[in-house]
Amino acid sequence: MNYAKDAFISLTNVYHSYKTDVGKKVSFPDYSLFDISMDIYEGEYVAVVGSNGSGKSTLLKHLNALLLPVKGSVMISGRDTRIPKNIHDIRREVGMVFQVPDSQIVGTIVEEDVAFGPENIGVPEKELYERVSWALETVGLGDMRKRASHMLSSGQKQLLAIASALALKPRYLLLDEATSMLDPGACERLIQTVERLHAGGITLITATHSMEEAVRARRIVGLSGGRIVFDGNPRSVFSSGIDLRQYGLDLPVVSQIAREVARTVDGFPVDVLTVSKLLNTIKRYTQKDAV
Repeated sequence: MNYAKDAFISLTNVYHSYKTDVGKKVSFPDYSLFDISMDIYEGEYVAVVGSNGSGKSTLLKHLNALLLPVKGSVMISGRDTRIPKNIHDIRREVGMVFQVPDSQIVGTIVEEDVAFGPENIGVPEKELYERVSWALETVGLGDMRKRASHMLSSGQKQLLAIASALALKPRYLLLDEATSMLDPGACERLIQTVERLHAGGITLITATHSMEEAVRARRIVGLSGGRIVFDGNPRSVFSSGIDLRQYGLDLPVVSQIAREVARTVDGFPVDVLTVSKLLNTIKRYTQKDAV
């Protein structure tokens, strides 16, 4: 697939409240998003992190116009989400997968579910078959196209939800806590799938409270009380000394171990993010002490 290089998402001074309609005055405690400004560029892999109630899901729903700001603007590839005529194109461009896959599955058979979206926008029959086949193969469900949707495991249902979003050929894919209800094996398979999609050029934005998942992104945006409280690459975020506990978050386990080792080993790096990097670093320091 080819993705336009100039397409991006831009939020400018975005406020949102569930307690009012657009344009009405709202006091600070009632805002679910407060003065959010950020740009997401084509090809990025962004993890939006925060505790429950921090505004993660609310933010993602603004990115495909499921929600509209009460103040400020959200632009998707130059289209303002507040203009009704833009909504159709925005939702074709931005695919979204929610926490509970059953709420998104509409077809009784796997291939029917994947075909539902493109069929409803008038994709010709030959191209429709090609899209369904491509989407199912991409997520690893190619051999399950004739299976009943309700017979899939939770992890497979989440992959089906991704395939159904991909069949519309979106530029952006939003994952709203998509791994939170999966066992570790299914979670890893899902993350590997979306990492392949990102490597293929799709812009990926995932909301999660899992730091182990967030560390695999290229950029982490932290939310607390509807505000952005940090924004940077994983290494800078987790080695900056920010007390994540004040935001209801923890360091990734690997980073916690690295910090503990650094308390007793001079010069041991605290910006270690993966198990393999941690093991190699410990091995290097062990060999150095043995000399």
